[in-house]
Amino acid sequence: MSKVSCNTWSISTPLLACEDEPQDPTLAPASGQSESAEQPGSGRLCPGGSTSVAVPFAVHGGLCQGPHRDAEGLVQAWPFPCLPLGDLAESPDLEILKAVLDGLDLLLAKKEHPNRWKLQVLNLRKEHPNIWIQGYPSMAQISYPDVLTDRPTESCGKMTTVEQPLILLMDLTSKMVPRMLSKAHLLQWVRERQEQVQLCSRKLRILSGSIYKIQKALRVVRLDSIQELVLQEWLVFLQIWGTAGQLQHLQELYVHDVCFHYEKPPSILRTLTSLKTLSLSSCLLSEAHLRFLFQCPCTKQLKHLRLRSLSTVCFSLETLLDLLQGVAGTLETLALEDLAFTDVQLSALLPALSQCSQLRFFSFYGNHISMAALQILLSHTAQMGHLRRGLYPAPLESYYPQNQWPWDIHRERFAQVLAVLAQTLMDMRPSHKVQICTKFSHYLNKYRFYTLESNGSWLLTEEHLSGLSTLSL
Repeated sequence: MSKVSCNTWSISTPLLACEDEPQDPTLAPASGQSESAEQPGSGRLCPGGSTSVAVPFAVHGGLCQGPHRDAEGLVQAWPFPCLPLGDLAESPDLEILKAVLDGLDLLLAKKEHPNRWKLQVLNLRKEHPNIWIQGYPSMAQISYPDVLTDRPTESCGKMTTVEQPLILLMDLTSKMVPRMLSKAHLLQWVRERQEQVQLCSRKLRILSGSIYKIQKALRVVRLDSIQELVLQEWLVFLQIWGTAGQLQHLQELYVHDVCFHYEKPPSILRTLTSLKTLSLSSCLLSEAHLRFLFQCPCTKQLKHLRLRSLSTVCFSLETLLDLLQGVAGTLETLALEDLAFTDVQLSALLPALSQCSQLRFFSFYGNHISMAALQILLSHTAQMGHLRRGLYPAPLESYYPQNQWPWDIHRERFAQVLAVLAQTLMDMRPSHKVQICTKFSHYLNKYRFYTLESNGSWLLTEEHLSGLSTLSL
């Protein structure tokens, strides 16, 4: 399909049709000229009982570009339960967003909506980037989104009343300064209509240390809709602590730069019965914290675990081993990154690592191990049948001597290391992709990898790593 900058779709739905003559809504490209002299988007009622709305959209990229009245008319005549406008929250054109919200206000002002007005969900997540060029079949596939795991399935023929609030789906990031005026306007609109509109955020990222910003974010979001929570700074953690009981559907928890009470474990974890992913980075963990994690019920079902940039002097290796052995049966992703582990600590970890029989992704970069230790580690992971990808540190022999800058790669030494590793891996024939990490920036999420190709050569790439549960294998 050739690239287009704008397209016009005609949406026809039998709003006034008789109940005993059901008709399926259709979505097809409209002709260039309207048969009616009325403006497109005005919601023209036809004698035959259908409403036709011509909606210009820049479908390439998913960003609305048409006249603002068209966006308002689109909302009022939308024939499906879910309206996907994934780029609208990030749009620089605030007027288009206002037009959509004005259309929603007209619907919400009605005490009872006609049976054929089926809009239940406004989806502002970037889940369907090409939906506007795929037509009716694709629209039908997203007609009944599962907003919440405990949300009852609504019959499409039921009336939508004020007791059934409109659901707005949007992943939310709370910062000191809003990046987009459109998103700030949208949140204010939701706050003013909380009895009629519910904001459901599958992913909530709170990166602001402002108590005011945190409280505003928590008040506007339906907390039991959150499945992935990213917290940064200890003040943020304290603010979210009191709402932990409402996070029963939380599956992913990412905590960065949080200093827990030295002797008091984070009790928020006791309430997270659905937790599948736990990431702790740049946090000060004590022996009591790790022991609590080992005993906490939520860690018994973890599928993804990351411990990154932690000070290992505050807890014993034995407690970490107990934690790993406790999750070995369910763990699919294990990241022990930038922990300054040495050969001795790696040797102690290997038995627990071998018990992780379901492991598909393993990351160990940023640790200080020798070439001999790396080869032993590779021999263990090569025997893990489910493993698909492994990130390993460049061994100590790759760097300049200690009397110079210690973590600068020595080009000639590293070339010799790669040659030896290539031969070692050709002999082992591991089934997973092996990558050697020589440089990383967690702040920028940039990583430099050397990946062994099938012909025995190494390919240098710079990559970004996604969340633990969505890592590319």
